[in-house]
Amino acid sequence: MSDGEFWARNPDMTLVLADGTEFPGYSFGASRSCNGEVVFNTGMVGYPESLSDPSYSGQILVLTYPLIGNYGIDALETGAWGLPRNRESERIHIRGLVVSEHCEEPHHYSKVQSLDAWLKEHGIPGLFGVDTRALTKLLRDNGATPGKLRFGDDDSLPFEDPNTSNLVAEVSIKKVTRYGDGPLRIVVVDCGVKNSILGCLLQNPVEIIRVPWDYDFNSLDYDGVFVSNGPGDPALCKATIAHLQKAFERRKPIFGICLGNQLLGLAAGGRTYKLKYGHRSHNQPCQNVETRRCYITSQNHGFALDASSLPEDWKETYRNANDGTNEGICHRELPFSGVQFHPEACGGPTDTRFLVHDFCKLVERCKQAHA
Repeated sequence: MSDGEFWARNPDMTLVLADGTEFPGYSFGASRSCNGEVVFNTGMVGYPESLSDPSYSGQILVLTYPLIGNYGIDALETGAWGLPRNRESERIHIRGLVVSEHCEEPHHYSKVQSLDAWLKEHGIPGLFGVDTRALTKLLRDNGATPGKLRFGDDDSLPFEDPNTSNLVAEVSIKKVTRYGDGPLRIVVVDCGVKNSILGCLLQNPVEIIRVPWDYDFNSLDYDGVFVSNGPGDPALCKATIAHLQKAFERRKPIFGICLGNQLLGLAAGGRTYKLKYGHRSHNQPCQNVETRRCYITSQNHGFALDASSLPEDWKETYRNANDGTNEGICHRELPFSGVQFHPEACGGPTDTRFLVHDFCKLVERCKQAHA
């Protein structure tokens, strides 16, 4: 579209927030309306990973970086173990996308389509031409809020808070699936697990048994349990919490990330709460409580664990350096731990990727100790 054609175009899509605030602009992607929770992400790159991350289920995502889509979308390639190497799942999980400016003609040697075409392929509407800086400041001050993308005159959709639904049940795998053939057997409780997490685990000598969120994995013979990321309110995952409490009795290593950290805390007897606008970025500083060392981490969550609610046999291990919220916990004696950030870091910095490999080494030591 030439500059002349662009400025002659009339705005045809509007972001409407629950308080009545409107941001009119131009549609791209699918030509339809949608509703969801409006949240923002401050990452400069990584939009293919974010859009395909199951943790964004139910949300209208605002990207704060001003130009999005400039390197397009590359071909979907399957790597080892049948996992896509360049997507976090097989489909786009956001309900809608909001950007300041989207690039219609991307340039990258590996791109096969534009962001606009990818959104159309998956039926996801997008909005551009709005002041995302003003929008982000509004969300930061007032908090994440229900909203809708209204295409043309279609105002049929109601405002909806997706966190009142069990989003984990919607994105979790439906049947048990296995990957790898290593000597360490690790159950991955799929609450919306990213492909990059599975790939990071499979760099170790493991066999992964990926199970649905409500599957009673305690019936399996395993050496360790990995509880994944996922969307929505962790308190709604009552089946997962109950299965984790049973797993505590077996005293085998357990590691959770993101939602998995919150579920471990709930299983231990703690409480979770909704953050005002969440942490969604590639530059969140997290400090080790004991060593005081700070790591730069990738994050995507709207809820957090109240570390002060944990029983005495659990302790806080990491804390967010910006707002002091919990970023990690562990049991004082048993091999149970979790972190709120994403060690696999796709996209984002790899400062904490060692944690996944340390967990696999812990599983190996515990298995040898009980051989």
